[in-house]
Amino acid sequence: MEITKLQQEVDAWIKTVGVRYFNELTNMAMLTEEVGEVARIIARRYGEQSEKESDKSKDLGEELADVLFVTLCLANQTGVDLQSAFDKKMIVKTERDAERHAQNEKLK
Repeated sequence: MEITKLQQEVDAWIKTVGVRYFNELTNMAMLTEEVGEVARIIARRYGEQSEKESDKSKDLGEELADVLFVTLCLANQTGVDLQSAFDKKMIVKTERDAERHAQNEKLK
């Protein structure tokens, strides 16, 4: 599914179920909170911190989806076409990193 379709799906959900978008500052705070939940899972499950019993049932995919949802909300309410922005970013990254990573000794 293209990002554009995801943006449209989120917008339709907001307008039919969610009533309205939270304001941009609220959504930014929510995005920060959701990224923190992803960080907690990663740090404990894949990092060196021990995982609490209560954290073992946390679903990383669900938390990443929360980050995506709020990101799509912010894009919608600020008029950002994420598909176009992503496509441009991939071109920039490809041009900039065409040889950089292949020549990085740390990645071998």
